[in-house]
Formats: sequence, structure tokens, C-alpha cells
Amino acid sequence: MDIKAISAAQKYSAAIPAVTPDENASAFMKDIALDFADTLARSEHTAKDSMIGDADPHALVQALAQTELVVETAVAVRNKVVEAYQEILRMPV
Repeated sequence: MDIKAISAAQKYSAAIPAVTPDENASAFMKDIALDFADTLARSEHTAKDSMIGDADPHALVQALAQTELVVETAVAVRNKVVEAYQEILRMPV
């Protein structure tokens, strides 16, 4: 067996842990998704309360601003992921 082949096999086996999913990273993404859903639900609840006259108009404006910020952030992250995916597709094989 060639020394270069052994070295390549060792480098490959060392690189495998770098691409396995991290449990903490997936928990982090789960927390982000739950926080996103919670923000949207709270804003919807505030909007409903405002329609029937139970909520302060300032609370409605604040909830809508929070929702707008969260949605813009989610769209920006989605755009970055799509851009990265397209960049991977453009890589030569």
C-alpha cells in the first residue's frame, strides 16, 4: 500500500467527526424554531386582543414590530442557506 493512500485514509477518518451532526447544534436550532413560533403566537394573541378592545394599541404596535423583526430574520437566514446551497452546486466536481 502506498504511503499517500495510508495518509489519505488517516485524514479521511480524522475528518469524519467534523461532519457528524452535533447534538447541541440541533438543540440550538430547535430552540430557535420554538422561539420563532412562540413570538408569532404571542403577536397573534395580542392582535386578537386588540381587535376586541382588550389590548393596548402600543402593545399591538410592539408585537407587530417584534413579528416583523423575527420574520425578516428568518427570511435572511433562509436566503443565506439557499445562497450557500447554490454555491455548493456551482462547485466543480
